[in-house]
Amino acid sequence: MNNMVKTKKQGLLIVISGPSGCGKNSIINELLKTRKNTWVSISCTSREPRGEEKDGANYYFLSKEEFEKEINNDAFLEYAEYSGNYYGTPKKYIKEHLDKGEDVILEIEIQGALKIKEKLDETVFIFIMPPSMKELKKRLINRNTDSLEKIEKRFKRAYEEINEIPKYNYVVVNDDLSLAVKKVDAILEAEKCRVDRIEEVYLDSKEEQIHEALLENVKEFDNSKIELN
Repeated sequence: MNNMVKTKKQGLLIVISGPSGCGKNSIINELLKTRKNTWVSISCTSREPRGEEKDGANYYFLSKEEFEKEINNDAFLEYAEYSGNYYGTPKKYIKEHLDKGEDVILEIEIQGALKIKEKLDETVFIFIMPPSMKELKKRLINRNTDSLEKIEKRFKRAYEEINEIPKYNYVVVNDDLSLAVKKVDAILEAEKCRVDRIEEVYLDSKEEQIHEALLENVKEFDNSKIELN
């Protein structure tokens, strides 16, 4: 039987945010193992590459002058400046992937997410929460990548970020990674079933032929000539 519902080819734009240490990257990496038609957006930055970072893989590296030129060309969905360097989400690559029917994930700070919401309200906004603030602080310490001063700064920032939850569509608590991944995956599947993503409904089944014939002439209709499989 043919599918009666044709959905829009355009992929989903998905924004995932949450405090540092909540496990956003872990969830995204697990999602990519099963959601094959999904692309994680790569940001642009004006800072220099670090270590083994590669252009087009970790970031799109631009000079400060190039970045500012792109700002003037309205090339970013959102951008911000941190510690003297620019960071931004390029429109071009996101549009290319969405137009191909691929879902695009943006893992960005809340400040940038809210800017995108002002422009693209159809975006799916998901906030990842830690199971508790105590657990969040423990995770930040166990990462062993930041100084104590930086950890405290991230921890205080987390309280501010959590206050922005009402501006998101969904919230997922990352207590158990596999369960959190299942919840995010279920959210994305549900979004694809939204009525406003339907492009066309086909009513060409045998049952519909009977229905149309009945409407045209109830008295003369002979259903013996139509076979139902």
